[in-house]
Amino acid sequence: MKFKPVHHNHNVADMAKSIAFYERALGLHEVRRKQAEDDSFTIVFLGAEGSDMQIELTALREHPDTYALGENEQHIGFFVDDYAAAYKLHSEMGCICYENPDMGIYFITDPDGYWLEVIPEK
Repeated sequence: MKFKPVHHNHNVADMAKSIAFYERALGLHEVRRKQAEDDSFTIVFLGAEGSDMQIELTALREHPDTYALGENEQHIGFFVDDYAAAYKLHSEMGCICYENPDMGIYFITDPDGYWLEVIPEK
C-alpha cells in the first residue's frame, strides 16, 4: 500500500484575496475549481509547475470571517530557486512574520494568517 500527498487545505474568508496573494507571493496558479450548486462553498486548487502537491483553498458562504487558527503550529514549506528575490518580494508585500537566519529560512503569512515557510533550494 502506497500513499502520496496531493493537497493541503486552508479555509479562507476571501477567495479572491487569497488567490491573488498565492499568485503574487508564491507564483501558484489555479488548477481547478469546484462551486457548490447552492453556492454554499467554493473550492480552488492552486499548484506550481513541476510539483504534484496542491493547496486547496475553501471558502464557506456561512463563514465569511477570519478563522481562529489557535497556536497555528502548522505550515507548508516552499523551496525557492532565488531566495534573495523572494525575500525582497515578501519584504515589499509586508508578509514576512518570522525569520530564522541561523537556519537560512523565513516564514510569510497569507491573508488568513496561515504560515508558509520559504526555503532556499540547495
